[in-house]
Amino acid sequence: MADVPGVPGGQPDPAFTRPFADAVVEAERIIRTAPHVKTEQDLAEGYDYLAGSIRASLQMAWAYQRDFPFFAASTGPYTKLGLDNPDTLYFHAYLRPDAEYVVSGRRGTTADLSFQVLGGDYSPVQVPDSLSAFDDREIAIEADGTFEVRFGPVRSDNPGNYFTLGAGSAMLVVREVYSDWATERRGMITIRRAGAEGLAPVPPDTSALAKRYGVAGKMLISRLRTFLQFPEWFYLQLPVNTLTEPRSTPGGLTTQFSSVGHYDLAADEAMIITVPAAPKDVAPYQGIQLGSGWYISLDYINHQTSLTADQARVDEDGKLRFVVSERNPGVVNWLECTGHQRGYVQLRWQRLARALTAADGPAVEVVEFGELPLRLPFYARSEITSGDYAARIAARQYAVAQRMLG
Repeated sequence: MADVPGVPGGQPDPAFTRPFADAVVEAERIIRTAPHVKTEQDLAEGYDYLAGSIRASLQMAWAYQRDFPFFAASTGPYTKLGLDNPDTLYFHAYLRPDAEYVVSGRRGTTADLSFQVLGGDYSPVQVPDSLSAFDDREIAIEADGTFEVRFGPVRSDNPGNYFTLGAGSAMLVVREVYSDWATERRGMITIRRAGAEGLAPVPPDTSALAKRYGVAGKMLISRLRTFLQFPEWFYLQLPVNTLTEPRSTPGGLTTQFSSVGHYDLAADEAMIITVPAAPKDVAPYQGIQLGSGWYISLDYINHQTSLTADQARVDEDGKLRFVVSERNPGVVNWLECTGHQRGYVQLRWQRLARALTAADGPAVEVVEFGELPLRLPFYARSEITSGDYAARIAARQYAVAQRMLG
């Protein structure tokens, strides 16, 4: 092997990345032995999920900059986790509770913009504490959409747009949530540590980089184990083919409620989910999505596996009726199972003006596929041609591409 310039002895150290390489081997074992793996498709999706998890773990380890932070994309089409919401752009930055941070930007036109401070991280045994969670109704925004918010230790002067970081504050999560993918536009957001402007971090040495590889490996294993455990905590103890009443999302935003469940449908069955369309002044965002056994969203770009209230058809009685099935029922509010006989369902309401009750929640019915025309009260008006449905998919593809670049 040729000498490597700058490396003592002229040879690379094979142990430098070994902790991460060993973690990848263990991660592959976790994927192969996951309890829900029943089919070749399950395993193939698991390996795809693994690739995204490897990428995300490396990114998070290298984005760990508490003195020179920046917002990194927490999840996306190729780095999915935690039943990611297809309607949301997630960003995170690392914090230390004894420092002050300045978050500035411009409010986009999305249905919701929210902030959440987490203490610690997700682990296989617990959800991190949500130390603070609020949406942009809690901050002053200029007429042109610009804003500046500060997070930091207790201050005696109690300035406006200032939020105190509690003990153990470790991460700031920002969510931009779309209801109408075609018309809403993302904003802009930045973060900096006050007092560090114009300075630079110490260049990393080999010791620091070796530590980051080790941290990335630990993140990878924890990530996989944690989010395979999540369904046991919140979904799989529920009766199959049911949905809960709306409830405050565990570990989530105080202004978000959700209804969750898991389905198991035969090829000749369909699930009808009926839920009132929330008034915009109660919940500007209302959405539903399906998820796989890996506790991640299904392909929401090339298939209609999620819908918002703005994307869905509201029936004349003010209710949304969704059909979950593998076969195409020919109705506009079809949620495609894409080969997943079993999976997860989640409904979300965000930026709430009031707490939701059971009356705001869903009703579920499993029927024979051929009975759908009789069981859907507005079936004829909800029918859609194959050409029009293809146009809906094309619109999704364009909207996501625009959102990712925007």
